[in-house]
Amino acid sequence: MAISKDAIYEKVQGVLVDALGVDEEEVTPEATLREDLGAESIDFLDIVFRLEKAFTTDPAKPFKIPRGELFPENLPAMMSDEQFVKDGRITPLGSEELKKRMPFADFAEFDKNPTVQGAQNLLNVQTVVNYINSKLNG
Repeated sequence: MAISKDAIYEKVQGVLVDALGVDEEEVTPEATLREDLGAESIDFLDIVFRLEKAFTTDPAKPFKIPRGELFPENLPAMMSDEQFVKDGRITPLGSEELKKRMPFADFAEFDKNPTVQGAQNLLNVQTVVNYINSKLNG
């Protein structure tokens, strides 16, 4: 059974409000998880567990998020590697690697100005919604 993007957004919003202790109005599609909503590394594991619970409709078929798939691991290490980042900008190889690790993110704005800050902004509420939508609706 397909679930609408609006319904996915509402559930994601609820999860982020509960997990991060933020107000519902703060959880907009453009809100970044770290910068705008204050998520820290430990929060990402909690968010994954809460998303799995929120989107499991049949206990016999639990909704699972494989480790590192929604929130790619080793991104900080990647951001300190000169083949991926040089002078505060993401290299073409770094951009290619980000797109492999985060295929559900919207790179339109990032591609115009591929900075480290821009890369951090890719991890926003809409990225989470896109990920869940791709898992549930193909």
